[in-house]
Amino acid sequence: MDLLTNFPLWASFAAIFFAQFVKVPIQYIATRRVDWSLLTSTGGMPSSHSAAVTALSTGVALETGLNSPVFAVAAIFAVITMFDATGVRRQAGEQAIVLNQLVADFNRIIDDAKDWPNKPEREKRKELKELLGHKPIEVLFGGLTGIFLTLLLHYIL
Repeated sequence: MDLLTNFPLWASFAAIFFAQFVKVPIQYIATRRVDWSLLTSTGGMPSSHSAAVTALSTGVALETGLNSPVFAVAAIFAVITMFDATGVRRQAGEQAIVLNQLVADFNRIIDDAKDWPNKPEREKRKELKELLGHKPIEVLFGGLTGIFLTLLLHYIL
């Protein structure tokens, strides 16, 4: 299959970009704050990882059929990726929240104990990224995004 006409590949890329872009208005609706950094960050609603792997699986199914070995590989890859997004990566994010709080508490103790030299706050501590994984609902909507977007693209193109 020629790279430029590889439908599952382009459907996956489209799903990633769509899921990342739609995070901005969803976050705005939830918080009334525009956060453009969501375009390139992990975590959030919907899961772009889930959108990508379900778009890939759906595209492969449309191209090769549900009984093909390639679809089986894509489907298992999608399941593992989505399971990881709600498991290990989410727990790492939860641990980052606790560690950031510990660092903040420790820094407050240091400030109270002595007059810390006049350093900018960013040099005093480096926060860990807390938004790593996904809630199950974010993975579900990411997966649905990938499937529906791929079907839409398949029938339009």
